[in-house]
Amino acid sequence: MSDFIPTGIQLTYLVAASLFILGLKKLGSPATARNGNVVAAVGMLLAIVATMLDQHVLNYEMILLGLAIGSGIGAIAAYKVQMTEMPQMVGLLNGLGGAASALVAVAEFWRLLDSGSPIPLDVNISMLLDVLIGGVTFTGSFLAFAKLQGLISGSPITFPFQQPFNLLLLGLYIAGSAYLIVTPDSLPIFLAVVAVSLVLGVMFVIPIGGGDMPVVISLLNSLSGIAAAAAGFVVMNNMLIIAGALVGASGIILTEIMCKAMNRSLFSVLFSAFGTGGAAGGAAGGDVIDQTVRSIDPEEGAMMLGYARSVVIVPGYGMAVAQAQHSVRELADHLERMGVDVKYAIHPVAGRMPGHMNVLLAEANVAYTQLYDMDDINPQFEQADVALVIGANDVVNPAARTDVNSPIFGMPILEVDRAKQTIVIKRGMSTGFAGVDNELFYKDKTTMLFGSAKDMVSKLVSEVKQL
Repeated sequence: MSDFIPTGIQLTYLVAASLFILGLKKLGSPATARNGNVVAAVGMLLAIVATMLDQHVLNYEMILLGLAIGSGIGAIAAYKVQMTEMPQMVGLLNGLGGAASALVAVAEFWRLLDSGSPIPLDVNISMLLDVLIGGVTFTGSFLAFAKLQGLISGSPITFPFQQPFNLLLLGLYIAGSAYLIVTPDSLPIFLAVVAVSLVLGVMFVIPIGGGDMPVVISLLNSLSGIAAAAAGFVVMNNMLIIAGALVGASGIILTEIMCKAMNRSLFSVLFSAFGTGGAAGGAAGGDVIDQTVRSIDPEEGAMMLGYARSVVIVPGYGMAVAQAQHSVRELADHLERMGVDVKYAIHPVAGRMPGHMNVLLAEANVAYTQLYDMDDINPQFEQADVALVIGANDVVNPAARTDVNSPIFGMPILEVDRAKQTIVIKRGMSTGFAGVDNELFYKDKTTMLFGSAKDMVSKLVSEVKQL
């Protein structure tokens, strides 16, 4: 009987790990993502129950109290958060995951220090790595949240000798860690390296512009998983190691996908202070574009859409800010009833987190079969009568394909300029995160519909109904 419970716990961990892997697989497609989330949640429930049965768990009352409080806060937050604010929610969850992992290392260090037991070298190294990664994830994620929420500027924040200062901080952490490996019972030095890790997290995110947040969120998600795996080594828990490794690996893969979608290296994203956060900028090639744009009113736009055979809708961050996804679906429904073929084109980095547009359109009950990835939809633009761009900017800029002097040259884009006609809904002529003018706005086949995405789409709906 004494061997049964430990064996049962490990077998339960194996089942939970299998469910995690299956859930991750299902998250790869919008059609199965919700089911994948449920599968992974069941795996986590099994892992928690199995851990609760572990003989090393001494205080069930405190654990149950924490579960109740955390579950209540999580349920309320998930229910109340707007889908447009989901990037901020993800950022907070990443930060809390990093903080939890770092606190495990801090608590274990404190326990071993109080007990007078020697700290094994492998546990000591694991704790130091956990504190570094968890601390950076915690403060970095909360700073990303502040940028996305508009609490601080979304533009890159830089100052002279910033990178040398960051290297100095990292050097201090390494020196403190080396001292703790030799003298592992020094509480002041341990608390000092904890503080340095928190400052490093802030310094890690402040030079990154708001337009790069999809990559940053993916990377921080990966770091939260790596921190959890390190915490698993600290407390010798196989399930925590497996779960953390899965999150870390999937986050790194997603980060690489995001970088490829922007045609930039991770080093460039993290250290080049790219973009202006939407401030006015120059032309794509560095010269001021002195051309005119053609603007239309909602009545003209409705006629173009209503008499088209094929329409491709391209959602962007402007749609998210205006919370126009429900109006967009209503417009698509009316067009379909008129016999128009409607598709949605999704760029990998549209919005402020991976899959941001998919999440918003799913909330508006847009069918998954209407959502097309960039590689699938680009060959179809030439057959589209109208491409309707709603709040997207850099991800539809032809300069990425044609202008070798453009900062975004080589970035894969949605090739809306190949459609027979393009309608762009935008508040004004401000630039995107890259800080360059969009050549699309000046094309002969492009017309601008100036105004809030929600207002303009609602007016298009009203006009389409009258056709």
